This record gives sequence, C-alpha cells and structure tokens, in this order.
Amino acid sequence: MKLFLTFARSYPGATFATIFALLVAGVMEGLSLTALLPLLSTALDHQSAGDQLTSPGNSVNDVGPGQVIIDALVGMGITPSLGTLLIVIVMGILLKNGFVMVAKKQVGYTMAQIATNLRLSLLRALLVTRWDYYIRQSSGSLVNAIATEAQRSAKAYQLAASVAAITIQVFVYLCVAFLVSWKVTLASTLASLCLLYCLSHLIHMARKAGKRQTKLLKSLLRAMTDSLQSVKPLKSMAREALFSSLLQSETNKLNKAIRREVFSREALRAAQEPILTVLVAIGLYVTLVQWGMPFANVLVLVLLLTQMLSRLGKVQRQYQDMVTFESAYWSLKDTIQRVEDECEDVSGEIVPKFQDIIRFQDVTFSYGQTSVLLNATLEFPVGSFTSIIGSSGAGKTTIVDLVIGLIRPQAGEVFIDTIPLQDVEIRSWRRMIGYVPQETLLLHDTVLKNVTLGDPALTEGDAEFALRAAGAWSFVEDLPQGLETSVGEHGRSLSGGQRQRIAIARALAHRPSLLILDEATSALDPETEKALCKTIEKLRGSLTILAISHQSGLIEAADRVYRLENKEATLIVN
Repeated sequence: MKLFLTFARSYPGATFATIFALLVAGVMEGLSLTALLPLLSTALDHQSAGDQLTSPGNSVNDVGPGQVIIDALVGMGITPSLGTLLIVIVMGILLKNGFVMVAKKQVGYTMAQIATNLRLSLLRALLVTRWDYYIRQSSGSLVNAIATEAQRSAKAYQLAASVAAITIQVFVYLCVAFLVSWKVTLASTLASLCLLYCLSHLIHMARKAGKRQTKLLKSLLRAMTDSLQSVKPLKSMAREALFSSLLQSETNKLNKAIRREVFSREALRAAQEPILTVLVAIGLYVTLVQWGMPFANVLVLVLLLTQMLSRLGKVQRQYQDMVTFESAYWSLKDTIQRVEDECEDVSGEIVPKFQDIIRFQDVTFSYGQTSVLLNATLEFPVGSFTSIIGSSGAGKTTIVDLVIGLIRPQAGEVFIDTIPLQDVEIRSWRRMIGYVPQETLLLHDTVLKNVTLGDPALTEGDAEFALRAAGAWSFVEDLPQGLETSVGEHGRSLSGGQRQRIAIARALAHRPSLLILDEATSALDPETEKALCKTIEKLRGSLTILAISHQSGLIEAADRVYRLENKEATLIVN
C-alpha cells in the first residue's frame, strides 16, 4: 500500500478522519453482528419461557461473544429482550452507515483536492522552469499530465481508500468470527489467503496493463496535439491519411492494453465467486456435520465468513483496479519533479530602475552546437525606438529572449543601466516589460478581460488608457457592449488589425517601461500594417520600443536599426 501511505503523508488530516470514521463504523457493525447471536439463539429456542435472555439455563450462555452483549445490557439496567436486541442491531447498522458516509465524503473531497493540487503543482513548476527546457517539452504530454494523469491519480487514491475501508471491515468480521469459533475462522482465513495468492498473477497483469496505458496515453495525446496543429497543410496536400494512420496505430496499442486490463479484472471476478461458494459449502458441512456446532452459531459464522470472504475478494478487485491507475500518479509525480529540477535561476536581488540603457557587451550565445551570436554588442537607450532585422535564424528572437532574461549568454553580459542582468531581481524587471508576440492569442472572453488578463490591480480606466494608446479605443467604443463585448474564440469576431491592437493594449495596460514587438506586424496586410506602425510610432519617447521585424514600416519608424548577420550585430541606422 505504498500509494496509500504516500497520500496519507501528503494529506494527514483527511486520512486520519477517514480511518477514524471507518474504525468507528467497523466497531458499530461488530456490535450489530455480535447481537445476532443471542437473538438467533432465542428465536430458535422454542423451549424458552418468554423472551428473557438472562436465565442461567438459557442456551445463549453457550454462545460466547453474545453473552458480552447480554451482560452489557444488564449492567446498564436494560432488560435484554428480543426487542432490545433488535434495537441494538438496527442502531449499530445506522451508526455504521453514518460513519461510512462521513468517510466516503471525506475520500471524495480529498480525491478532488488531489487532482487539483497535482495540476497546480505541475502548472506552477512549468511557469518557473528554465525557458530552454520549457520549449523542448511536448504540449500533448503536458496536457495529458494535467488532464488525464491527474484524474487517474485521484482515482487511484479513491481505490486505495476503498481498499483500506474494506480491509477494516474484514478485520471486524474476523474478530467477531474468532470469538464464535477460532478453528473455523482460522481455517477459512488460511483458505482465503491461498485463494488470493492463486489469483495474484491477475493483479500483476493489471499492473502491467496500467503502466502500458499510462505510457500510451502520453504518446497518443502528444501525437494527436502535434498532428491537429498540422491538419490544414495535410488536407491541402491530400495527406491527412498519414495523420489517421499514425493515430490509428497508437490507438490500437492503447486498445490492446485496455483489453488486457479488462480481461484480468473480469477473470478475477469470475474466478472468485465459484471458489467462494465452494468454501462456504465446505464450511457448512464441516461445522454442522463434523463438528456438531449449534445451528445459531453456524448461521452467524456463515454470515460472518461469507461477508469476510466476499470482502477479501473485493479488496483484491479494488487493489487490482488501484494498481491499474497508480502508474499515472508516479508518472505525474516524476514529471513534476523533473520540471521542478529545471527551475530557472532567479537569484538576482537588485531591483532595476532602467533610467539609461540596455547594453549587450560582447554577448555570445549558442543553441547546442549551433552558434547564434558571437561577441555581439548592442545598445537600446531609454526612450529610443530600435528595430532589429536579419534573416531567419540570425538571432533576432534570441536578442529578445536575452533582454527578457529567459535565456542567459554563454559569454559576455547584458546590462540594465550599469547592473548585470544576472544580478537583477528578474521578476521586477519583467514587470517593466510589455511584450507583443507574432501570434496574437486572445481569450474567448471580453475585451476588458483580454486587456487586463483579470489582473485585480488593473481597472477599466487602465484598459481604456491602453486601448487609446494602441489606437483601439475608437472601434472598441463601437462594439455592442464596448469593453464587455466578447471577442469570440481566438478573437475571431475581430479583424487581424483589431486583434493586434488588443494585444498591444494588453502589453501597455500595466504601463511598462519597455515595449517589445516580436514580429508583431508580420501577419497583417500592408494597409493594416502601415496604420499600426503609425500607432506604434506615436508611442516613441513615452517608453522604450524594441521591434523585431521584416516589415519596412517598423524599420522606417525606428530611430535605430541593427542588422544581425554572420553572428554579429551591426548598427545601420542611428
């Protein structure tokens, strides 16, 4: 039960409450079962005068654990009649079910919390991981971890708790049965353990099938996510069959693993019932014929041992289901640990002011064996509008990533004023940056939410300021609900230029000191690009602008232009 113990250490309060409720429920059920002994003795003893159960000559004196109930009732001044015993039984069952409900409710709450905590742990780790590590991760694998593996992990906990609950019930039945007849109980327990051992290979089969499912689900969702992003070009070239063939192969493998799991589960269930029936039949014959036990005792033993054996079988089935799901938990924990191990360095402590310049001093950077920058020197003065041009792969985006601090140079230094970027408190620096990417990613929400991103520190006034600065306020005012108008999925209710202006407004909403435009106009038509460039040009002087562009508009608007070529940066306009 390594998984259950792991969860117990992570959620001690919930686990204690669950176990305590189950233990009390077990005690209540034990009292109810014990009260059956004198009840059955009296019901079968037709020679008894009335229904009093305190007579020394009554046959219940031969019933060991039942006498405990009789003595307890007498000690409390209660006449142990049939009615009293029935009340004890009913109250015990009611209390048992009440505490079981409490335990199951706690398990359900904890199950939801586990899924939530695992997802948040992975998301938080991803948000602070090193950028070069993050960009190498498969989005499909991460989606699978957050969605599928987190839910399967929570299900594994639920099953582990169920195994613990049923085990407590088995223990209660075992204790009461031992009081009635230790010989019969011992023989039944040994037979049950032999049964569990004989069927244990089906557990191993389920565990292997579960691990296979976890691995294949990760692979399938990775392939599906990557392929779905390429549907348009595939369809355009009539090659979508390649996509279908790839997914069909992965799906068939997953189907095979699921079938093995189903077979192991149903084989276990099918084997348990007939074997249980045989064990009960043998037990009845031995106790009644060979050992000559009282019929009331035999009835209670049959009830106890049947319940015990059936629950042992259920423990094994639930455990089998648990091992099918638990591989998802270990896989997700491994993913979280690997991501946490790749946490970016944020050891700088100096809060930047950015009053003078951003300066690259002999910066060298390589991606593996591919050198991008070699002893590059660049300067971006405060209030300037600088454009960086160059062929694809020349290192333009690398310059931006170095400025943001997403990556660090292998040689040389990036300075904010006179402070090396590695000594700067990086989150404070990034709060001074407004970033507009090439691909505009708008939320399926209102204009206001897309500009402020739900930041409670930003008001409608801040949104209006940013929209006016981005040249977007005029069309936003004309929308049906103004700021509260939904932009549709991916902003499809807006034109390309309008979406880009919303993206610029988002970057300006928190009033940054540095605005970075990373190919921000490359997807626009010439007329829209020209209008947007005029808007950006109006921002000159109010903040520092750094633009990565192939477009002539942003180059002409800039007062400084660097060309990246042959791993070097050359200032061609100043």
